[in-house]
Amino acid sequence: MKYRKLGKTGLEVSVVGVGTWQFGGEWGKNFTQKEVDDILFTSKEVGINLIDTAECYGDHLSESLIGKFLEQDTREDWIVATKFGHHFHHNFERTNHWSATEVIQQLDASLKSLRTEYIDLYQFHSGSDEMFNNDDLWTALDKQVEAGKISHLGISIGSNQNIYQTDLASKVNAGAIQVVYNRLEREPEDEVFPSCERQDLGVLARVPLASGYLSGKYKPGATFGTQDVRHRHDQQEVAKKLRLVEEIQRNEVPEGVNMAQWALAWCLKHPAVTTVIPGCKNSEQVRLNASAAELDIVSDTHPQAVNNG
Repeated sequence: MKYRKLGKTGLEVSVVGVGTWQFGGEWGKNFTQKEVDDILFTSKEVGINLIDTAECYGDHLSESLIGKFLEQDTREDWIVATKFGHHFHHNFERTNHWSATEVIQQLDASLKSLRTEYIDLYQFHSGSDEMFNNDDLWTALDKQVEAGKISHLGISIGSNQNIYQTDLASKVNAGAIQVVYNRLEREPEDEVFPSCERQDLGVLARVPLASGYLSGKYKPGATFGTQDVRHRHDQQEVAKKLRLVEEIQRNEVPEGVNMAQWALAWCLKHPAVTTVIPGCKNSEQVRLNASAAELDIVSDTHPQAVNNG
């Protein structure tokens, strides 16, 4: 495993982390505590130290499963990132809760669920610019940092092109940006990444496998069941993506290289990206994801890319 500094936060994070939206049950699978334990113990074994979750992955369900794991392990070995701003009601149904009072209540609920006294990275979760422009909220969060409940603040931007919130990150004392970034969705390269580099912001690349389309498992014409999150995607767009993936696999992925590994390493090749946070359903996928840290790809799709591992 390789490690990079998460921008001005100073946190040393593994270049591959663990995304945990799936633990909330919206991927068509309900995880047992043993399954979560196996995934996270395997993650530690291969050198991963970053867990990314959220208050609305289930009603603090993902956090609770992680918290029960952390009780069995050494909390200081992990960098735990979670988010705020929403309340889970049912699959893909959430309500917004952005007032300072509501967010502090969410923070306390997250701390309780995670069974920890502090959160390493607490992230504004895909909120609108109107919700972002709330001095009372950021003042309240700064006080929680001073109290030791939060180590660092971050922003998980909802749009890949949200330069407004990115540019104001330092003003609200945020040290990291989370954004969708993968070989199919490259918008952050235009404005978001340059802003992050100017401000020394860490970058967490979420959905680095493009919801699994870049795994190489699916060919044009593939369909997804009603319990699969991809069933909700525009099917014409899905077909277009899968045709593009087929072309990428043929023209860019070296022979004998697993496409999922390649896709993660491709993200890490961009100098602005600190870490990728793919989801996983089992220990085997954890090991496969982690091995991307050792894959040194040559990519002409990153004209300014450097190997900063």
